[in-house]
Amino acid sequence: MELSAKGTVSAIIFRNDDNGYTVFTLETTAGDDIVCVGNFPAINVGAVLDVSGKLSVHSKYGEQLAVQSYTMTDPTGKASIIKYLASGLIKGVGEVTATNIYNMFGDDTFGVIEHNPMQLAMVKGISRKKAMDIANAVAELKQMQEQIMFLQSYGITVNLAVKIYNIYKTETKSSVLANPYRLIDDVDGVGFLTADRIAQSMGIEPVSEFRIRAAIIYLLREAAEKQGNTYLPLETLLDSCSELLGIDLAEYADLTESTVTKLVLEPAVKTFDVEGRRCISLIRYYKLERAIATRLVTLNHDARRIMIDAESLIAQFERVHNIHFHPGQSGAVKSALINGVTVITGGPGTGKTTIIKCIAEILTGYGMRLEFCAPTGRAAKRLSQSTGSDAKTIHRMLGYEMHGDRMQFKYNRNNTLPCDVVIVDELSMVDVSVMYSLLSALENGTRLVLVGDKDQLPSVGAGNVLADIIHSHVIEIRYLTHIYRQSEDSLIVSNAHLINKGQMPEINNHSRDFFVMNYNDFAQVSDTVVELVTTRLPKFTGLPSSEIQVLGALKNGVAGVENLNTRLQEALNAHVYGKREISVGRSVLREGDRVMQTVNNYQLPFVRANADGTLSDGEGVFNGDIGFIRRIDRPNGIVEVQFDDNRLATYSEQDLSDLQLAYAITVHKSQGCEFEVVVVPLVSGPPTIINRNLLYTAITRAKRAVVLVGSRKILAHMIHNNYIAERTTNLCRFLQEENAVHRRFFAEGPMHPTDTDDGDTESDD
Repeated sequence: MELSAKGTVSAIIFRNDDNGYTVFTLETTAGDDIVCVGNFPAINVGAVLDVSGKLSVHSKYGEQLAVQSYTMTDPTGKASIIKYLASGLIKGVGEVTATNIYNMFGDDTFGVIEHNPMQLAMVKGISRKKAMDIANAVAELKQMQEQIMFLQSYGITVNLAVKIYNIYKTETKSSVLANPYRLIDDVDGVGFLTADRIAQSMGIEPVSEFRIRAAIIYLLREAAEKQGNTYLPLETLLDSCSELLGIDLAEYADLTESTVTKLVLEPAVKTFDVEGRRCISLIRYYKLERAIATRLVTLNHDARRIMIDAESLIAQFERVHNIHFHPGQSGAVKSALINGVTVITGGPGTGKTTIIKCIAEILTGYGMRLEFCAPTGRAAKRLSQSTGSDAKTIHRMLGYEMHGDRMQFKYNRNNTLPCDVVIVDELSMVDVSVMYSLLSALENGTRLVLVGDKDQLPSVGAGNVLADIIHSHVIEIRYLTHIYRQSEDSLIVSNAHLINKGQMPEINNHSRDFFVMNYNDFAQVSDTVVELVTTRLPKFTGLPSSEIQVLGALKNGVAGVENLNTRLQEALNAHVYGKREISVGRSVLREGDRVMQTVNNYQLPFVRANADGTLSDGEGVFNGDIGFIRRIDRPNGIVEVQFDDNRLATYSEQDLSDLQLAYAITVHKSQGCEFEVVVVPLVSGPPTIINRNLLYTAITRAKRAVVLVGSRKILAHMIHNNYIAERTTNLCRFLQEENAVHRRFFAEGPMHPTDTDDGDTESDD
């Protein structure tokens, strides 16, 4: 329900100074009290506000107005003026001083403060310096409110206006008027459409360099962050720009070309040719992939030789652990001992974990220092459990630290990791940004073992690191095809491999871990999934529902992730009196709910319970982290989430939009995870999503059992649809180029000062 009201701020209930989130009571001119929530740069008791927003009724806290816009005026009347001045706005001004000011100047108090501040020195207890302090504090607040109201006049919400103000401060109005498109680069949450709407309302020409430039940067960034492409053919990009801008850029070829040229000179982008086509990349991604290629080739060639008898040590490992390696598996171990960089890739049950253990035992015995890491907390935890070694997330291993709003790593090219070998699991999830940070932290001579399944979904972020390394044929690749882990009555592993080959799985009613439940109606699929998670599978497996994960292909639809989350929440954690809850967008989060973090937040505080019983403080939760809500403290705006790796993170209400229910999650969000039991609703959808790659990834997340619920026709369609969205990336090409240069360097010797390179002189920033 939309509501507008005018009144005076009578009490500040809660205030988060870091992000401006505020809960306050507004005493309206009609005599009512309204609880208002929203982001405000600063607000004081006694302030007079005109607010508008959406009124909702919370089950526990009653009516609340989510403020979407507001204006502020100077308070009037003795009580309001005194309350405002004494609210803490001005250091050293309490109720007595505020009363003395009003008694002397009456309702003209703010006129005096603004235009003749030295008259304040006539008031008892106020010096000339204090008079200027009062004037400056009031002026600063007034200027801030003017900047916010300026932004609101262009349809910008209060929350976004506060974000913008916190970046530009007193330069907000002038910065936005000069170039509203700079908001895209400077402010999280502002995309091209928002900036363009502001620009058009300001009267900026539809055909302008500002607008074309912003569209190019925006589309390149979207291509990287949402499709994983680190570059685009220039022709493709300009076609997309024309569609986005609503103009045919072919008619403005000179302006478009000059805009691209200026972007190259900044440098914001890089242009280059790939197979005769002119292409364009954000300079950041071009440099990242070039640097990754250089480091991989260098590490591969500079590894320290290890003088050991690999055959006998592998045989000893087999005797101790009572196993027998397939030749492909022992070959993978030898490769990791010989080469500077080795990639080991294979599907489930092919012995990747056992190979890692063997490599680790041999190299540790040789006195080498090892580090184990994976992209996500769940993947790192699984690696620790399976190898018996301490594994960390890549971010934690590199020692991420916050410096203001910027995240940096303790270990980098100037301060390398103190280790001899790094083993990385689940490499398919690693994007170019993380890969660059990892490689930068390794000193020359460090061995690198990269492990992953080439047939799983690629990274959510930009790039295609594992696939590009494999396709380059520059690094030693060991393919594992022999199924090593498979009991007689188990079908998960064998069926995953059948599906990966494009074959229908074996469906055997006597199996204890792979089931297909055939339903053509999506409502029946949804009902069955809820029934399986809440009653049937806990009874069959002896596991609680918390160990059963639903993995969906799509968010929307009756059998989509969002609807299943709502239904499973109601079935497993329904609203009861005394159980605290909080509304977040269209969802309700309750104590006990299973939740997932959806973006990286490097500054969110947590307390970790260590294995030795001690507690340690830290910051940072990451995209894909799963946990449950342990406590909601609504009056103080605090929600505590207990994550699977013993981190207890503390959320303010403003951070809660980064959480979502996780009874059901998308297959993409499940990468790097392993769950005891997985339930997969089979639904129809676009072939770019409903395909073999996604189904294979979902099945390989299951440890003990997997249940597919839906039409066998859809199952067959997914298996036979081998669509994989090709990503346009430079890493494969750069690896081949760097390797050729490296070989030529050692064949011909170092270049003389008169020799020239190909003119590509960018740094590996």
